[in-house]
This record gives sequence, structure tokens and C-alpha cells, in this order.
Amino acid sequence: MNLPALPDLRAAVNPHAPALSDDGGDLNNTEFLIAVRRAASALRAHGVSAGDVVAVMLPNTADLVVILFAAWRLGAAVTPLNPSLVTSEASYQITDSGAKVLVALDRSENLPAAVTIPVHDLADAEPDAVPPSECAGDELALVIYTSGTTGRPKGVMLDHSNLNAMCGMVIDALSLSATDHCLLILPLFHVNGIVVSVLSPLLAGGRTTIAGRFDAQTFFGRLEAARATYFSAVPTIYTMLSNLPPSVRPDLSAVRFAICGAAPASVELLDSFESRYGVPIIEGYGLSEGTCASTLNPATGLRKPGTVGPPLPGQRIRIADQDGSPVTDGTPGEVWIAGPNVMRGYLNRPEDTARTVVDGWLRTGDIGRIDSDGYLVLVDRAKDMIIRGGENIYPKEIETAAYQLPQIAEAAAIGVADPLYGEQPALYVALTAGGDLEPAEIDRHLRRSLSKYKLPRSITILDDLPKNPVGKIDKPALRRLAAAS
Repeated sequence: MNLPALPDLRAAVNPHAPALSDDGGDLNNTEFLIAVRRAASALRAHGVSAGDVVAVMLPNTADLVVILFAAWRLGAAVTPLNPSLVTSEASYQITDSGAKVLVALDRSENLPAAVTIPVHDLADAEPDAVPPSECAGDELALVIYTSGTTGRPKGVMLDHSNLNAMCGMVIDALSLSATDHCLLILPLFHVNGIVVSVLSPLLAGGRTTIAGRFDAQTFFGRLEAARATYFSAVPTIYTMLSNLPPSVRPDLSAVRFAICGAAPASVELLDSFESRYGVPIIEGYGLSEGTCASTLNPATGLRKPGTVGPPLPGQRIRIADQDGSPVTDGTPGEVWIAGPNVMRGYLNRPEDTARTVVDGWLRTGDIGRIDSDGYLVLVDRAKDMIIRGGENIYPKEIETAAYQLPQIAEAAAIGVADPLYGEQPALYVALTAGGDLEPAEIDRHLRRSLSKYKLPRSITILDDLPKNPVGKIDKPALRRLAAAS
């Protein structure tokens, strides 16, 4: 599919069918096309052409999707920015990506883009008369910046072939059709929100409703009103929804499934949500470098809580040792991924690219194993592994044991410096609403589940665990907290 032509195709096939909604209103297919053509005209008037990069710094609105397709219509790529970035962080991404223009809520004199276009200016332009660009598969489509937990964020280059391959896999795996309607609650500056919640349903002939900031108190009301058939979220969101008062009993009859990604979810959390709301949660796994998803529990068929499912069709998973050689089934090792979804590389970072993509295989840095059914079980992040006196400790083992206590909503284990052993594990937890638990009780529970050398040296209860912009527990922030204390 030539993605730049998707708005034209939808308008030609079904001009009055709904396409996009947000907190400000609705766009049918014809209105969506006109909005894209107006935005393309405005971008062209500011000098944007094929090969350029358009930076977009907006909250979750239909405008962001319109700009995405407008840039592609001109043959340009898009780099979406987290709107909560401070000036120095935003300036870094704009400069590193070489963005020609920045589209934002208003003009900013503090950001380095050659031109800043207020988003409301795009709606005033005359619709562009030039037909959509015929983008070759290897033309750059997105530059998605990693969260930067190991240093400066890197720009992941995804081309049109990556997006087409990934969307095809998602549509097939989830059996998406014109009857599907996604409620988007994840940020649109992340590839999950773009691919799973926008591009895939639109390509399948369906529609998307873009919610603004997530609020657990209003979420189910929005879901009921939209009659959405699916949504994608992170474990933190499912925890918040599971902790709502028993009086909350939404009508979820329209919802086919919910997707969980970005971070591992405990089996207890999945069971709690499904048993209460009757909505199956499909857990998957992927990276921005793999254009979003690489494994997924099937929408129909054997779903195995505690796993992230088998590889999506068209992708291969290798569990490798330190030399990259395959290890026997069931043995933990680094997860390597191959398929048409693997990124082109990191922008302007050939050495990082060469270390990460080896002979077409994406080295994820995640530790996992393949079970007897061919499902991937994640063990931990290689960089998060704790080495205590030469013994390897995977934080996820400690976290999984902690999650067996129903009062624990979130758990994160990190390594802290120790003069004798080099590192010792430390555990941070947040409790469920109304949960009452003391560190000593958690320690007694862990002693029944873990070997002595894996036991946390300290257990700290926080109101909430820190999160990064995409909702993952922010372990670097916890390490800073531990170092400060």
C-alpha cells in the first residue's frame, strides 16, 4: 500500500464513513482527505519537499495524524516529539533529525527549527492540488527517538516498507476489518500508538478515536461512548483500571480484545483485569527498532499468560549466546529478531547501527527463552541484570515473586552498589488502592520464593513508581533515587 495515498483511497471508496475522532470533533473520510491536503499545502509553502524531515510536537489529536499523512504526501518523513520535553531535549531531537520545520501548538523562539508552524495555520491553507507522492519502499517515513535510558536518544529510521510490513502483520494477527474501531490512549510520539492504533485500523478500513490524556476515572465512559472494538495500553494503565471501585461496571460488549505491551505484565494483573471486565488481554512484545511488534499472543487460539506469544508471521526469533550463536530451546539468551520490520538503522549513527543490526538480525538486548509451544518468555533486560558476587540475578524474578502478593500494584528491582559483592538487589514497590503491607511482610514472602542471594537488600514502598514517557517503569530514575539515599 502506498501510505501517502491512503486518505485518497478511503475518500474514494466510502466518502462519508468515519475516519478519525478526537476530543475536538470527528472527521469522515472526505474531511480527513481535505485536512491532509490543506496541511500538505501549508508544508509545501514553507519549503517542505521530498527527503525532508518534519518535526511535530503536539498532544494526542487528529491534527498529528493529519500532519503525518501530509508530510508523506510530499515525500517527507516525520519525527514526532513528546510534547512534555523541555527546551533542551526538544532542541536536541530537532537538530539531530535535521528537521526542516516544526509543527507545534504555537510559535517558539527557543527551538532551533528553521520554521515553526502553528498547527492552526494548517487548516487555513488551500488544499494541495498535487497528487500524493509515490513513495518507494526504502524512502524514510518515520524517525522515532528512543527513550534514551542508556544515553542520548537515538533516532530509529523506519521506511515505508517497514511500516507496510508491520501493519500487514498487525492486521492479520488481530483480524482487523472495516468494522474495527480503536480507542487510542497511548502517546502518538511512540511507534505503538502510530502503528497499532492508527495506521493498522485505517488500512483495514476501520477508524480511530484519539483520546487526550488518559484518566482512569473517565476511560470506561469514553470507551462505552465510542463503542470501540479494541485498545492498546501498558501494564500501569491496566493496574489503574483494575483498582477502580467495585461500583464501576462498564458495558464492554463492543470490545473484542485489549493489547498489552511496552513492559511485561504480571500474570496476576492479567487475570485480575480479565476476570473483572471480561475482556481478553493480548500480550505482545516489540521495539521501536522492529517497527513496534515482533511477538503476540493470538487473538483467537492459545493465549499463554506469562509469555508474549509466538513470532508474528514473517518474523523470526533467535535466542542467542554472547557470540550470537543459537542456544537450545528453553535456555535463556539474548533475543534476536529478523524480518522486513527491522529498522533501516539509527540516524547518523553507523557504529551503533552495526552493533545493533548484525547480518539482518536485530539484537534487542532483552533476555528470553522459547517455551515448548514456541512462545517467547521474557526473562529480563540484559542491561538490567544484577551481578552479585559473580552470580547473575534477573530483576524480573524478584518482581514476579513480589507480584504474587495481591496488595502490590507495581514492582521494580534494581542493582545498587555494594562494596563486597559489587551489586545487591533493591526492590521498590507501589501498593494497590487500599493496600496495606509493610516491607517486613514483603521480605517474608520473598524468602519463601527466592534463593538467599536473590533477596533484596532493601525494600522501599512508594506511592507510585516513576515512569518514562511511554509508561514503562523508569529504572534509571530509581537508580538515581537509590544513589541519593
